[in-house]
Amino acid sequence: MEKGYFITGTDTNVGKTWATIALMRYFKRQGKSVVGMKPVASGCLMQNGTLKNEDALLIQENASLLVDYELINPYAYDAPVSPHIAGADNPVELCKIVANFNILKQSTDIMLVEGAGGWMSPINATEDIADLAKTLALPVIIVVAIRLGCINHAKLTYQAIYSSGISCAGWIAMCTEPGLLNLDENIQTVKTSLETPLLGVLPYFAQADFDALSLNLSVDMNKN
Repeated sequence: MEKGYFITGTDTNVGKTWATIALMRYFKRQGKSVVGMKPVASGCLMQNGTLKNEDALLIQENASLLVDYELINPYAYDAPVSPHIAGADNPVELCKIVANFNILKQSTDIMLVEGAGGWMSPINATEDIADLAKTLALPVIIVVAIRLGCINHAKLTYQAIYSSGISCAGWIAMCTEPGLLNLDENIQTVKTSLETPLLGVLPYFAQADFDALSLNLSVDMNKN
């Protein structure tokens, strides 16, 4: 592994997976091999006798090499609720995620790990997404859904990451609402509020176009 990033969001449903796939396409265009993980996922569906997550399947599909699903998403839960509730009978163990990560990183230039929910979302009875990110020790990229309330959410998330001592590689503005009032002003306010670079503004698409989204990204791998 040449470089890795942990993808978190300011909340759930902010576009983390779209941003993750766009990043995968971006790094591929730079001539890098890329593999992704979504270690913890709720709201999974049964496929051929195995619970699988739609977002994790997208990550698997966009990897530079064929990767077993279980390595990408070791904790797939049926109920569409917080993982610490959905996984009460099969709680997340960070050591298992780390073991999978260590296997995958041996075969790729870039590793991307997508979190679940927001930075402080619990994944078991005592640990949250922040603990997972700290354990993997990867620079963090924040996905900010540009909508009402995003400035507060972005500032709080950045401050929590900064306080944890983890490096923040930057943030991505995800335009999730067509026709949002003062879109540019909101993005500019977040940009001036966070002491970390804006890596790209991903425009609104009703249907995903990951190649088009990836063209709006710029990541300096020499930083963080």
